[in-house]
Amino acid sequence: LKIPLDYTTCQRTKYTPPQASLHFKERFKNIRGAFDCQQKLPGLRIAIVDDVMTTGASLNELAKTLKQAGAAHVECWIIARTLPH
Repeated sequence: LKIPLDYTTCQRTKYTPPQASLHFKERFKNIRGAFDCQQKLPGLRIAIVDDVMTTGASLNELAKTLKQAGAAHVECWIIARTLPH
């Protein structure tokens, strides 16, 4: 697809307990503010690629961070999705 891959502009800067050990609502609180973008991303269309999505808390928080940095559109591309219990 010739889509550039950037895995350095945004980083996880807040280290938290593993998401797997937390209940659904706790995961969203746990990951809040965990990412930071080092540069502005004005008008960019961005795809986040993840192997497995459980609750979507991490993907949601990263997408919010990218939009705060100026991204116009953020999509989450996942390989697998865990089923809710």
